[in-house]
Amino acid sequence: MASRQSPQQGQAQGRTYQFKLVLLGESAVGKSSLVMRFVKDHFDEYRESTIGAAFLAQTISLDDNTTVKFEIWDTAGQERYKSLAPMYYRNANCAVVVYDITQASSLEKAKAWVNELQRQADPNIVIALAGNKSDLEGRRAIDTQTAQEYADEAGLLFFETSAKTAHNVHELFNAIAKRMPLDQLADSTRGRNRLNARGGVDLNRPANPNGCAFENVRKVEKKRGGERDSMVCICPVYLFCSLSFTLQLKSRSLTQPINPPTNQLTSNTLPFLSQLLFP
Repeated sequence: MASRQSPQQGQAQGRTYQFKLVLLGESAVGKSSLVMRFVKDHFDEYRESTIGAAFLAQTISLDDNTTVKFEIWDTAGQERYKSLAPMYYRNANCAVVVYDITQASSLEKAKAWVNELQRQADPNIVIALAGNKSDLEGRRAIDTQTAQEYADEAGLLFFETSAKTAHNVHELFNAIAKRMPLDQLADSTRGRNRLNARGGVDLNRPANPNGCAFENVRKVEKKRGGERDSMVCICPVYLFCSLSFTLQLKSRSLTQPINPPTNQLTSNTLPFLSQLLFP
């Protein structure tokens, strides 16, 4: 009798790709509401402004063998948090720039974010422009054609969405997932391409210790009801400094002052560190 394939074996044949996604846009355009609708299928009529940034994650199954996991950073839109934005879009694989179709100024702010991403983010970043609050058609201040023409000119994905009615929300993130360079990621044999967040992370492939200054280690954590995969980042610079500090402990008396390892970065150690960071 022919053997039957277990569900675990079938699942093991598929691949899961992990990408960093950041949301940008003016305050009160509905960034958090879009994410909550996408991740939890939930909408709050009244939501407090985001402080700093919020983190969520969601997966999309493109087909039976391909799953995309988005690590989503929902940034605050207030001007006082603008200086923090580069910290969140740095190394991002994709971005959703949101504007409010009832506020003409929000599109101009969205264009400024797109320009900043194209100037400072990864050159291969996938950017989507989302005109939110499409359910408020009677208060529309931005024509669909105007935004579409701009998106085409700038090379952006474009959707008009409504977090309230869920219109085009999943379609937006599905389109981004389909635009991600999965084939390049799967065919890449260099560790730098797999470990660098700009290229995404293939969670099914082991890390290459020769391609990057940071070593990715796949760890399985036991959780109630199953196991969870997580990525642990080990920095050689940290290991080197820790080793230097340990050697000081062995070579000196505990009554003598001990310099922290960060003070040991002399002219002799800098070439060594540069080889680690830039192989």
